[in-house]
Amino acid sequence: MLFTIVTFFAVLGILVLVHELGHFFAARKGGVKVEEFGLGLPPRIFGFYKNDEGKWKPVGLKTKQVNGTIWSLNWIPLGGFVKIKGEEGGNAEEEDSFAHKSVLRRIWIISAGVLMNVVLAIVFLSFGLAFGSPQMIDDSKLPAFAKIRDVQIRIMEVLPDSPAARAGLEVADTLLTVDGQTFSRVEDFQDYFNQKIGITVQLEIERKQKKLAKELVPEVIPQIGRGGMGVALVQTGFVSYPWYIAPFYGVIETVKMIGGIIMGFYLIIKSLIISQQMIGDVYGPVGIATLVGDAARLGFLYILQFTAMLSVIIAVINFLPFPALDGGRVFFLLIEGLRGKPVNQKLETAMHNIGFALLMILAVVITFRDIARISSGFLGWWQKISGLF
Repeated sequence: MLFTIVTFFAVLGILVLVHELGHFFAARKGGVKVEEFGLGLPPRIFGFYKNDEGKWKPVGLKTKQVNGTIWSLNWIPLGGFVKIKGEEGGNAEEEDSFAHKSVLRRIWIISAGVLMNVVLAIVFLSFGLAFGSPQMIDDSKLPAFAKIRDVQIRIMEVLPDSPAARAGLEVADTLLTVDGQTFSRVEDFQDYFNQKIGITVQLEIERKQKKLAKELVPEVIPQIGRGGMGVALVQTGFVSYPWYIAPFYGVIETVKMIGGIIMGFYLIIKSLIISQQMIGDVYGPVGIATLVGDAARLGFLYILQFTAMLSVIIAVINFLPFPALDGGRVFFLLIEGLRGKPVNQKLETAMHNIGFALLMILAVVITFRDIARISSGFLGWWQKISGLF
């Protein structure tokens, strides 16, 4: 549990730091003053700034303005922020104010955080592809210079009321042996099970780095019309490219990831509108923390790839045209550019506040779903802790 929490906040810290640094550098490059750069959300724990003499000085917990930028650490460890002068429309007559700059300059400053998250994903995926990226293996789609190692057969889906489901097999289990035999291809496993209809077979699997023994009887699976145990199998392994080619494929994989996430959001919204049903699982902070912990336990390259995916998800979500998000702020700036004058500041602020409130409500609802999903894990952990006292 502690390992999961520490890893989650480390990953979250990297994602937030990179995003906010994008806003920070774009603002400074554009001649806009950054009043505060904060990790976490207020209230403030402590803060420092560099005075005109180049010396670092502490600031009070309620200090809002100094000559330079306040660098702060805050109590709520979810997110971060960059407070930019004139971001709310004030000080428009001053040259170092956000409100004083052109619409295009302001759009660039707001979009820079999203861009940095995309760049981070490219860097992480490029690094992973240079050393070995965990992914599904399809020899027909891999270039000739790709190197593959540690090939495994994993379960991608378990059909309900199937031999596999009754035997307790789970998604992501690795098939090691069947009746003491080892197979390297999905087709070999499928052929073997097809020949063992009605005969008990012994499986050795690996789950979360633990080896387990399972027993089941293959039967004819209606969905495929042949014998099997009722699972979808996939061949996985670590794929690596030469270091000088990896960045190119890092860009390609990032673009594919962005397209896949956008399509996923489209399908979710379409399903909600048409059938009022949620397809797939939606995870909040608690659910994501458990996924981060699982990825970290699999190894560094897994957590690297998962962090890249989270960075892309943050980028896509942040750029949605919804109030309180970066995309919502860009949307109001585009309206300003078309109208030739700013949107009423009170109206825009109210919209952002409403949007933020709705996002917080959604986060709370999803968090409760996350807790319900993994409640047994929390209860087991709590019982262990309670037993120490």
